Amino acid sequence: MKIKKLETFTKPFVSFLKITSDTGAEGYGQMSTYHADITAQIFHKQVAPWVLGKSCNSLEDIEDLENLVLEKEHKFPGSYILRAIAGLDTAWWDMKGKLENKPVVSLINGNPGKLKVYGSSMKRDITPQEEADRFMKLEDECGISAFKFRLGSECGRNIDEWPGRSEEIIKIINKNLDPSSEKLVDANSCFTPKRAIELGHLLEENGINHYEEPCPYWEPEQTLEVTNALTIDVTGGEQDCDLRIWRDIINRKIVNIVQPDIMYMGGLTRALKVAKMAEEKSIICTPHAANLSLVTICTMHLLKAIPNAGKYLEFSIEGEDYYPWQKNLFLNNPFKIDDGKIMLSEDPGWGITINPQWIEESNYAVSKID
Repeated sequence: MKIKKLETFTKPFVSFLKITSDTGAEGYGQMSTYHADITAQIFHKQVAPWVLGKSCNSLEDIEDLENLVLEKEHKFPGSYILRAIAGLDTAWWDMKGKLENKPVVSLINGNPGKLKVYGSSMKRDITPQEEADRFMKLEDECGISAFKFRLGSECGRNIDEWPGRSEEIIKIINKNLDPSSEKLVDANSCFTPKRAIELGHLLEENGINHYEEPCPYWEPEQTLEVTNALTIDVTGGEQDCDLRIWRDIINRKIVNIVQPDIMYMGGLTRALKVAKMAEEKSIICTPHAANLSLVTICTMHLLKAIPNAGKYLEFSIEGEDYYPWQKNLFLNNPFKIDDGKIMLSEDPGWGITINPQWIEESNYAVSKID
């Protein structure tokens, strides 16, 4: 079985990819979100030419192809190439699952079923009380019992979104949520170690046990200082896509919990490598999945298969006001939450159907061989 055709269906935020083999087998994947229109161009220029006509029968085949792309494009290391490779990788896993009539989770030694979620807020322009109110509503309506909210400002150089907001929201969320609910925070690379540790002690006092990306992620020594100073879990890694960096993060235990993003990493194949490295060092893996595109579906399959999975799936609680481009991506609502849990389908491949209308309205491109 060889790769015959690679088609992309693209809008500015999302690009789906269809793989077709010379035997007629097909699968759908997705490149990473954000500037997906640029990523699709990179895919057809710098990924597709190296893989068309190549064998894709096994995991060893697809891993070798992905490494070949990185070798041939060695002058372009980093994010965009891997965001593009994610489309190839996730489409191949979907095709493999459909060929074997199994969900992807079963191909990687896991089983379909339910996953607990944590409700993940993306907002900083929200008052602490408004954030608490919508968390409490989700507790009542959906049974969600874990929530993540934002501290500081994104890559904020130690400056809060507005003065005093971080201290206020820590206290208000703790005061308003059910005592049994778990509380998580994300600082998105805002703070210096000194400020991060200061807030970290306040987190400890308020029962918050997950402290994500407290310092600039590109300064691992700063994060390690925070990890060593606190009793709660310091977490991170969503931006990191280089396996050399991941080896350092894991070997030195820069964080207590690793959070690779399947799409930023270049697909499930490379994300599994990070999870395995973490497992070997007894480190929990709770991947980053911050929007309701295919990244959350893929993460569900991964979490149900790895032995060092965290307790929760990250599940964005943002709607059309924040993520208007999420609307109508899939049919049959694969993101339904019941009693704080989401169901991973037993259907082959990723178990989803991309909305045909969305496909029809997208920009089309194809790379193929005769």
